[in-house]
Amino acid sequence: MASGAYGSREGLTARPAASSSSSEISLQIDPITADLDDHILGLRGQVRKLRGVAQEIQSEAKYQNDFISQLQMTLTKAQAGVKNNMRRINKKIIQNGSNHLVHVILFALGCFFVVYLVSKFSRR
Repeated sequence: MASGAYGSREGLTARPAASSSSSEISLQIDPITADLDDHILGLRGQVRKLRGVAQEIQSEAKYQNDFISQLQMTLTKAQAGVKNNMRRINKKIIQNGSNHLVHVILFALGCFFVVYLVSKFSRR
């Protein structure tokens, strides 16, 4: 197998295998042009940076989840408060509504009585 068939980077060259029937290839590292140690150190640095970013994302996600939980609790408490206030308002409307109805009926009867008296005295 030729080395052109396998894309190799600088510093890596393909060597023909010992037997021609083997499908494995051996790589030989050229110590002069190989900067694999620098490349590995660069990759380790990038992995450290990515790990730091992942930890920051994790802490931000935890903070936002806690914040959403607090908002849900606050919303639940507010909803319960509104429900209680609506119940109180409905009770007051029912209690005062019956008094209001009595006042409306008395006003209507008073108006009819005044109209009756005016019509009775205007005929004379």
